[in-house]
Amino acid sequence: MAATAEERRQSKSTLIRLTKYVLKNYRISYLVVMVCILVSSVTTLLSTLFTKTLIDDYIVPLTHAADPQYNSLWQALFKLGLVLLFGVICSYTYNLIMIRVSQGSLLQLRRQLFKHMEKLPISYFDRRAHGDIMSVYTNDIDTLRQLVGQALPQVFNSIITITVTLASMLILSVPLTCVSIVMAIVMMVATKQLSTRSRKHFTVQQQSLARVNSFIEEMMTGQKVVKVFCHEQQAMEEFEQINEQLRSSAYNANRIANIVMPVNGNLGQLTYVLIAIVGATFALGNFGFGITLGTIVSFLTLNKNFTQPVSQISNQINSIIMAAAGADRVFALLDEKQETDDGKVTLQKNSGQGWTWSNGTPVEGGVRFDKVDFGYTPEKQVLFDIDIEAMPDQKIAFVGGTGAGKTTILNLVTRFYDIQDGKIQYDGININDIAKADLRRSFGMVLQETRLFTGTVLDNIRYGRLDATDEECIATAKLVGAHDFIRRLADGYHTVLSGDGGNLSAGERQLIAVARAAIADPPVLILDEATSSIDTRTERIVQKGMDSMMQGRTTFVIAHRLSTVRNSDRIIVLERGRIIEQGSHQQLLDQKGKYYQLYTGNGIS
Repeated sequence: MAATAEERRQSKSTLIRLTKYVLKNYRISYLVVMVCILVSSVTTLLSTLFTKTLIDDYIVPLTHAADPQYNSLWQALFKLGLVLLFGVICSYTYNLIMIRVSQGSLLQLRRQLFKHMEKLPISYFDRRAHGDIMSVYTNDIDTLRQLVGQALPQVFNSIITITVTLASMLILSVPLTCVSIVMAIVMMVATKQLSTRSRKHFTVQQQSLARVNSFIEEMMTGQKVVKVFCHEQQAMEEFEQINEQLRSSAYNANRIANIVMPVNGNLGQLTYVLIAIVGATFALGNFGFGITLGTIVSFLTLNKNFTQPVSQISNQINSIIMAAAGADRVFALLDEKQETDDGKVTLQKNSGQGWTWSNGTPVEGGVRFDKVDFGYTPEKQVLFDIDIEAMPDQKIAFVGGTGAGKTTILNLVTRFYDIQDGKIQYDGININDIAKADLRRSFGMVLQETRLFTGTVLDNIRYGRLDATDEECIATAKLVGAHDFIRRLADGYHTVLSGDGGNLSAGERQLIAVARAAIADPPVLILDEATSSIDTRTERIVQKGMDSMMQGRTTFVIAHRLSTVRNSDRIIVLERGRIIEQGSHQQLLDQKGKYYQLYTGNGIS
């Protein structure tokens, strides 16, 4: 399966970009490495050229001398030893530097990846499997380590060695050099043909590896669901299928790439034999090319130094192709468009209590939707002509069936997604004019999907406001009703949570999430099914705490338990992305419409 011209161009462009990325931060280190490689190659060449001198000027004369003196021979060998020792030092130095360069480059690349990822819009993560993104940080980055730390220096070393050796070979014998060049061309043609066929398979291999990682991550996080529904066999069969795809793509890629080494090895041996035959023919036939026994022995060694780098480059083709495929995925993530933010208005904490926008407008929490339309894609609209006005200190509840658009509305308020038409105002300011970080800082959110982080209970509560003291965190936990269960933990507030709080019940995890939102002391609260995982008794405790937290704040609530939104100032009923009813609890019951049906169960089949 040969690579297309476009694929070859893309591969070349990716490798050039990667090389520029490395050189950008390590120019001096690479300059030192190149000097060390050059010196190492020259010392190897000098030792090879000395072979001719050793045979023709020392060994052959000494074998015919009546009283051989070996002092000059030992002196020459001592000088050669010093040259070789200097070459070894240079070789060790450049390998040591390359370890630092490769690890440092990957450190910076991972840092840049993570920094860039943190600035990507939520939509990117909604359409990408998390395991696939993880694979970029692990497998794809590791292929770059092999390229930067091994393949690139080896290729550069080989190029220098080939250049210097070729010049020496021409000095020794032009006819024998011609033989070597012809065979080297044959080796390079064979390498090129095989490498172009294997690149596409390596790209598929990296994609298959990402799918395997994504599937494993999905199965690990959903293991309880798998076991509850006895889905183990189906999961194993599905894993077997994608695992086989990985094996197949890896087999095809390596099957072709691994042919390169034995092919070039055999061609190298054939070159050695041809040079020996041609050289011996010229030496014995006395054709006038000045080829002696020392010339043949020295040239055979030079030829090995000439063909070996060609073979080494061929051996690195595997790593280079894999790195190109990995780099494609790494740069694809880096090239993802970051979340745009044209907002200039920022949030400022008052010296006393409360907040103020940087344009002087006090933060009161008034939010207005004015004829808002939205769709996750231009082809599929999910919200239609949404008009909502939430006055400061009001509690606004959204109810409706699954997929009605409740959570989507709140995603628009926080600008996780941007609207297609209409406008949203916050305290009379278009939210597009507010810096996203400050806009989101003004919201305290408790999401339906609770997410805790590795650290103590205090650390997770303090996540809402990093400068909060221990006393403030404990007071907030008491406010929302989390204090009683926390103090019963092994180490109380200093209990370390791991694995997303897997050692806590779902209700306990959600209580910590509520405390985390409360400690932020935000002007506006968003509660997306905040009590969905809490039993009825605990729900009353949390609801009491949240009622205290809601005082003086605008609050948006999404709830399927309609009993939790009865005291809302306004209840908005959504159906298929449209507002069909709104009013207080009693007003909606009196209308005997959709809300009445949802609340009483009447008229629902």
